[in-house]
Amino acid sequence: MSSAIHRCFCKVTGSLDDCACDVETIDSFNNRKLFPQLQKLLSSDYFRFYKVNLNNPCPFWTDSGHCGLRDCAVKPCTPNEIPEGLKSSSYKYSLEGNRDTEDCEMAEKLGAVNSSLSDETRLALLDWNRYDDEADRFCMHDDEDSPDSQYVDLLLNPERYTGYKGLEAWKIWNSIYEENCFKPYSVKRPLDPLVSNRGDGEGRGFYQWLEGLCVEKRAFFRLVSGLHASINVHLSARYMLDDNWYERRWGPNVTEFQLRFDEELTKGEGPKWLRNLYFLYLIELRALAKVLPFFERPSLHLYTGQTQQDRKNKELLLELLHMAKSFPLHFDETTLFAGDKKEADKLKNDFKLTFKNISRIMDCVGCFKCRLWGKLQTQGLGTALKILFSEKQIEALHQSSSIKPSFQLSRQEIVALFNAFGRISTSIRELENFRLLLSELNQ
Repeated sequence: MSSAIHRCFCKVTGSLDDCACDVETIDSFNNRKLFPQLQKLLSSDYFRFYKVNLNNPCPFWTDSGHCGLRDCAVKPCTPNEIPEGLKSSSYKYSLEGNRDTEDCEMAEKLGAVNSSLSDETRLALLDWNRYDDEADRFCMHDDEDSPDSQYVDLLLNPERYTGYKGLEAWKIWNSIYEENCFKPYSVKRPLDPLVSNRGDGEGRGFYQWLEGLCVEKRAFFRLVSGLHASINVHLSARYMLDDNWYERRWGPNVTEFQLRFDEELTKGEGPKWLRNLYFLYLIELRALAKVLPFFERPSLHLYTGQTQQDRKNKELLLELLHMAKSFPLHFDETTLFAGDKKEADKLKNDFKLTFKNISRIMDCVGCFKCRLWGKLQTQGLGTALKILFSEKQIEALHQSSSIKPSFQLSRQEIVALFNAFGRISTSIRELENFRLLLSELNQ
């Protein structure tokens, strides 16, 4: 009989599919170098406060209920808990990039060029400018000006096990996999509770279909699967271990981890899901390396109104991005959307629209804590994809005007990007801990 550690991690080793990298290189780089620096950055005021609308209605079905469990609740910030710099108009982006400032400058320039332009025409031109940015996005964004949008302190509302499960949770992931991963209904996923996989060699037909896909659609599925795996790692690592009148204690639950990833308990799927987590890590790490020129500009500030701390955060961020750039075995994004330009553009648009749809599904999650982290992580991954496929725009930043830069990120995108990667980085670090805990079971 194989050991528990072997059953969970037997295939989580060696080279990764569609990559020039291996699991061991990622483990060493993340756990020894990047993870400690990243955690320090994410604890700063600029990155810990995330503005989000948790009251958006579900756009796909009407029977989505809200979880009544106390651990599903999210505590928003009170006005006096938010740094003054974030409450000012500068919070949206930075001292340079805040959209309101851009709009004023754009309006002034339009007026200077042609004083005969009507207010209506000027507003239309501003809307077109905003549309250009919307067209580059891979996910839906909350309207930060909506009265329903509130700041949330991510450190006080951590991602962990809430008890949200069963049909409602299954419905979310089923909608993502069945309707938003380029999969025909005739191909059945392994472990689909609505379908018997007997006679299919435990999902052999599914993997034949997956391997037959173009690299872009295969990568899309692996990103979604990797995100799902990461979330399951966190739910296992921060599990309610003790709840009584004098304390509530959270920590790693080995049994829960085995239920989600043990090869025997998942019919061989668990280790494959963990490998997809490493693939997701590579994609988001590559995005951090590519976006370095955007953050290197002296005019860009991580503005919270605390001058000295803001400067230190910018220095720490640049150190982190240079570290990301130094990684020796980056994913090569040029292998995606190559070939015939017309077909590649259509595929990229399909890719973008499908991921946007997934980001909208997050508004159907009944658990508010799960909805918060689901929205943040899909926005973070969407921002990473936006970066990867905006290489020319990023390279042209030093040539573009401050009024309409060739590439831009909102503060919301920046916070989501780094916190989403923080979740993936933490998952990789937690796997090291679960390896240790599982090895102790067999001693």
